[in-house]
Amino acid sequence: MTKVRVRFAPSPTGPLHIGGARSALFNFLYARANGGQFIVRVEDTDLERSSRESEKNILEALRWLGITWDEGIQAKGEFGPYRQTERLHIYREYTDRLMEAGHAYHCYCSEEELEAERQGLISKGETPRYLGKCRSLTSEQRAKLEAQGRKPVVRFRVPDNELIKIDDMVRGEVIFDSNGIGDYVIVKSDGIPTYNFAVVIDDSTMEITHVLRGEEHLSNTPRQVLIYRALGLEEPKFGHISLILGKDRSKMSKRHGSVSVVHYREKGYLPEAIVNFIALLGWAPPGEEEFFSMDELIASFTLDRVAKSPAVFDTDKLNYVSSHYIKGAEPERIAKLVVPYLVEEQLIAEPVDAARFEWITNMVRAIQDYLDYLGQVTDYARYFFGDKVSLETEESRGVLHGEQVPAVIELFLSKLQETSELNVDTVKALMKGIGKELKLGGKLVFMPIRVALTGETKGPELYDLIPLLGKELAASRVRSAMSQVIVSRN
Repeated sequence: MTKVRVRFAPSPTGPLHIGGARSALFNFLYARANGGQFIVRVEDTDLERSSRESEKNILEALRWLGITWDEGIQAKGEFGPYRQTERLHIYREYTDRLMEAGHAYHCYCSEEELEAERQGLISKGETPRYLGKCRSLTSEQRAKLEAQGRKPVVRFRVPDNELIKIDDMVRGEVIFDSNGIGDYVIVKSDGIPTYNFAVVIDDSTMEITHVLRGEEHLSNTPRQVLIYRALGLEEPKFGHISLILGKDRSKMSKRHGSVSVVHYREKGYLPEAIVNFIALLGWAPPGEEEFFSMDELIASFTLDRVAKSPAVFDTDKLNYVSSHYIKGAEPERIAKLVVPYLVEEQLIAEPVDAARFEWITNMVRAIQDYLDYLGQVTDYARYFFGDKVSLETEESRGVLHGEQVPAVIELFLSKLQETSELNVDTVKALMKGIGKELKLGGKLVFMPIRVALTGETKGPELYDLIPLLGKELAASRVRSAMSQVIVSRN
């Protein structure tokens, strides 16, 4: 059996999108599950839009996700170079072979002529395609056109009346009619190969055995298969993964939220959460389990469980998956990751010393279960920073108008100052003591203290919150809240 060799070949014209990340992940999983090799190369022939910066960012995003490659850009390999702009000499060799065999020819049609032909076909209700005007030019005709300054492109000569059958690993047999394709450009007038040509040469010379990619590439496949056959090259097996749709069932785009991996990294999603989530976009696990490590995905991944129907990108589902991983993460890890968000909000300053980091870690423990992504840490920062409380809701103000509240608050402040060390156990004892002395149920004690400390009726456990605030800050907040109650009464 031929060893599996798969590839991910991004165009470095922007950040790595979720769809690209999923394609990379599925190829990576397939290679690892089958003891094969995963190659990453770069399709940078869009000279105006491609950049090394985008290339760097894409590779960093892959590594952040835990997707590593055996061969290609920034890795060793015997089939390089791995950037298309460094392989132009290879494409010229194969172009010459096609031209000499009569499978390709020079086309001198202008953009205006092509557009007129296109509009003419559309007006007749036909599929726009090139009708072969330059297919049979004589050498004299070519010389005349070149004397006019026309620079030709190279077109592939599509055979007539041929059914192109593809045994797709995801979709089954797919059949295309060559008569609906038209002769297509494989090399532009500046000598740069087009995608459909370069990808065939790259996949063949790099001995790629399986091509797993998005469904949007399915229409390109017959064009590529024709080139394989014209050159007498072995075809890889193709598999086309379903589209990713937004919740409104339209193709995912920026209006559904960001589509780039870096956006979700910056918001504070953990990489294992993104991997788990995108793995389930178009792939169904064999059991009922929802959460998978990378090793578990590798062990479970098979193409027969990749769906033909579109996947839906549901941010609520992503947040559900993300919260699971945040809850299960070590608080010290989360603490390191939330420092930049706290610094950006000017809540803390760098460098963070050991004592401050321990405080941040304890804060993380108090709020970890509430976070969908780490950027939300600043939403909870109000519980831990600042010496004043704002009673913004009628519910909060109502709690502090209870007749037992003055006695509860007075005793709380007194016991707070008497407590030598604030920790979970001493705060529990303090709160229990208040209820016992005043003969009050838990809610009548806890709720006014919570509101006086935070301004809200919900939030982190008081046992976690009060030790983090400390005596002075906790007392300052309580007095701030109660002064607002006195004002409102008057």
